[in-house]
Amino acid sequence: MKITNIIKIIMTVLLFSMTAFAQYTPGTVSNGGSITGTISFEGSAPTLKVLKIEKDAKVCAVDDKYKEDIVVGKSGGLKNVVVYIDGIESGKAWETKYTLNQKGCWFDPHVVIVGVGQKLSIFNSDGILHNIHTFSKLNKSINKAQPKFKKRISAKFAKAEFIKLRCDVHAWMSGWIVAAANPYYVTTDEAGNYSLTGVPAGTYTLKFWHETLGEQSTEVTVGAGGSAKADAKFSS
Repeated sequence: MKITNIIKIIMTVLLFSMTAFAQYTPGTVSNGGSITGTISFEGSAPTLKVLKIEKDAKVCAVDDKYKEDIVVGKSGGLKNVVVYIDGIESGKAWETKYTLNQKGCWFDPHVVIVGVGQKLSIFNSDGILHNIHTFSKLNKSINKAQPKFKKRISAKFAKAEFIKLRCDVHAWMSGWIVAAANPYYVTTDEAGNYSLTGVPAGTYTLKFWHETLGEQSTEVTVGAGGSAKADAKFSS
């Protein structure tokens, strides 16, 4: 094989690798726009299931706990949907703080977002033993005890992924850690509303992810300093 052909092959492989593992570039967005919307649940909202508290009742059973796999507000809005721009390569800077709390034997928030390569601070506000156990496919799984004297631990994730989270000490405690590929990830509130800000002008693929109901996507165009609206509906 000629040397020139070998060089071409090497360059092709390098180019593919750079493309495949391209990372988000944070910066300053001038005259950025916004994307807002409401995610709704279609049909009759499922009844919230009360969870059985079997351990550390003095701390954990102060109030009722309800399964959060599908939470629908009074107006039909769907909570805990992750809305994000897929494939955006540059834009606004990362957030400076990402936190997850264990309070009342509950993960707060139920779905926490942390940027890839950024630090997630995990707090234990209960003064009892907890356990952080993640179930990953792309990142290294975590299975770490957090006793009462260890008020804070931290974690980082190298690859974008939706990661299931549990506490092995308290079986009803479950949630999600979303390792975000870029800063344009948010979750919907109790009314199903969301807002993405500081979006550079352009046309993007917007995705909606829910832990039980799956994923949807749509195309949205944002003008400089303008606003765009994108709603979605999920059904079971």
